[in-house]
Amino acid sequence: MTKQTPLYNTHINLGGKMVTFAGYQLPIQYSKGIVFEHKAVRNNVGLFDVSHMGEILIQGKGASLQLQKLMTNRVDTIKDNQCRYSLMLYENGTIVDDLLIYKIDNENYLLVVNAANTQKDYEHILKYIDKEGASVTNISDDIAQLALQGPNAYKVLSKLTDIEKLANKSYYFTCDVLVGGIKCLVSTTGYTGESGYELYCKASEVESLYDKIMEAGREHDIEPIGLGARDTLRFECSMPLYGHELSDKIMANEVGLDMFIKMELDFIGKQALKNHTPQYERIGLKLLDKGIARENNEVFDENGQSIGYTTSGGVCITLGGAYAMARVKKGFEGRAYIDVRGRKLLAEKIAMPFYKKEK
Repeated sequence: MTKQTPLYNTHINLGGKMVTFAGYQLPIQYSKGIVFEHKAVRNNVGLFDVSHMGEILIQGKGASLQLQKLMTNRVDTIKDNQCRYSLMLYENGTIVDDLLIYKIDNENYLLVVNAANTQKDYEHILKYIDKEGASVTNISDDIAQLALQGPNAYKVLSKLTDIEKLANKSYYFTCDVLVGGIKCLVSTTGYTGESGYELYCKASEVESLYDKIMEAGREHDIEPIGLGARDTLRFECSMPLYGHELSDKIMANEVGLDMFIKMELDFIGKQALKNHTPQYERIGLKLLDKGIARENNEVFDENGQSIGYTTSGGVCITLGGAYAMARVKKGFEGRAYIDVRGRKLLAEKIAMPFYKKEK
């Protein structure tokens, strides 16, 4: 049975085209379409409902030490009110999930996890956390989350709160912020490659918060944004997505995220990574022939040897042209062919991210 976020009726009223994603009914787009919504975020401002994401609290005197066992990135150097990206691994070195750690203080951490993985993550954490050292609480059903993204996000939010009290650096957050009179946790994070905010509030209050943000953004031509544009925006910035670039079948040292894996730490899965010589890597490809690659298209080198497969693909709306991320044999350079429904499309390896916001 699919779930609904507290904003289900809001999406229907806005003309959202609903689909099932991660067990939730969510809008893939609204009436103006994915391309329009994508450009709205790149050039202006858009509002996403991401209330399907999971939230897990880790609390207690041993919270920091207990959490460090599970995370590939450093927990001990996170400052209060700072967010940090990390992977969480199985003993065999494959990926349970990628997530954000929010440090409230030494005894209180909030983990923001992928929607489809929430229950799995919760059970994995419980398996390894010493209950004497920390408690684990899945608060996902009580919390709603909105993402306000784009160059004008600052102008919109400044109408609803004292913007000077918010963090002015990426990957920081402020607790107990009144946004239009509604208490929120506001972070300078996102999944679009643009500046913006993610706002967490009680699920019972998110409908009011959503309406207030949309009203405040009216003069800035704010747009509601669906899952379709969320995916095209993250793809354009070469951000990995669990189930595509990351999974429980892929070793963590083969996904291009080594900077978030601190091998000096003692985390679950470390020994497996030490014993594993990476055979594959994540690369970017730009198509030179006409056509569009999607996920799971086989990739060949110029000699016709199969070297891997695409994990995400599509048109980069801001840049123009078709691109793909692929999992290929390590060390590949040059040009490749992508098999798209029997057609071999020529592509070349390029650097990632495909798009990067100008500072």
